[in-house]
Amino acid sequence: MTGAYANPAPLTRRTTVTPPHFFADLYSFDWTKSQFRLPMVSAGAVALCLFAGVLAGHPGAGLVAGGGAFTVGFGPNQRICDSRLIPMMAAVLGVAVATLVGTLAGHHGFSLLVAAGAFAFVYGELTARHTGVAWVAQQSSIALLVASAFPTGPDLALARAGLLAAGGIVQVIVTSAGLSLLRDLRRDALAIPASIYRTIGEQQRELARRLRRLPKSLPALSRIKALRYAVRVGLTVLIATEIYRRIGIQSGYWIPMTALLVQKPAFYETLSRAAARVGGTLAGSILCSLLLAHTSPRPEVLALITALFALAAYATNPVNYGLFSAFITGYIVFLLSLNEIPGRLIADRRAWCTTLGALIAIIIHLDALRRHRAGTRLGRRGPATQTA
Repeated sequence: MTGAYANPAPLTRRTTVTPPHFFADLYSFDWTKSQFRLPMVSAGAVALCLFAGVLAGHPGAGLVAGGGAFTVGFGPNQRICDSRLIPMMAAVLGVAVATLVGTLAGHHGFSLLVAAGAFAFVYGELTARHTGVAWVAQQSSIALLVASAFPTGPDLALARAGLLAAGGIVQVIVTSAGLSLLRDLRRDALAIPASIYRTIGEQQRELARRLRRLPKSLPALSRIKALRYAVRVGLTVLIATEIYRRIGIQSGYWIPMTALLVQKPAFYETLSRAAARVGGTLAGSILCSLLLAHTSPRPEVLALITALFALAAYATNPVNYGLFSAFITGYIVFLLSLNEIPGRLIADRRAWCTTLGALIAIIIHLDALRRHRAGTRLGRRGPATQTA
């Protein structure tokens, strides 16, 4: 966990440093990071898409557009070239393209393995280098896996990708207005095209400045560590995707999606993330099952409940990952219920698919635990004096 040792003291003979408990993230709730304004704005865009679909008599279309808005709504927490909007706009494009690829690939063909492995490898490589760009790659990988559960021909694939992009664009516009970033939206959206088609020196210098600054923020891990992590993520997603294909159920995409999300560079990060994801998902599934057992909500009520769960997910994302996972499970269950899929079936499948995906990520990462223990034993038998 980063930030655990702000000012490490030099290590001398027989000095023992005890790391923080790697399950601390499960019971640590940092409410100082909670927000209200941004989650309200982002959830409002999701609600707008959902209610538009319900009122138009096409709740399925509202579901897809709302999913695009929900994904892009996490973009303001990222930064690319000091912009909060560039990650959102990049996510709109990345998610739409990945959805098109995933819908055409389907979950029965070998092409899904190739696409999922490639997307995961790129995400893993970028994770070790640039957080904002990696987030876009992560959302694109997730969109690819989700879309594979709904294979269609080119026309319907384009329609699905278009609805996701439309929802994402609604989120960009609503967020820009709600956070008073409309001037930034115009600037960031037009910066690159304007610099290409115009020769005015000011805009060309602005583009050059942004491009020069981007590489400076890339190096985070050594190249060998970044490559090792990218290979591990790609292998994890390949194995999880193959299991998803062989199981053959539509909801099985949660297996590789979970494996992708919980796989982290350090083993204890992966273990902690997996435990929080599984625990939160199980809690959310139980909560949703109880709610659905005593209610039979109409589409309008389902849309409202979905938007409320989206609001809770946005608000708790920086507070605690397990709590966030519980609320996002509720969001998914009620979102898919808009498409007349039994909510309790969704909750049950999400619970066991999430658990299986987390186990795959942990098993793939066990080699790192072995290396960590071997390095610890070697360090104890090493030189008498070490310096940090």
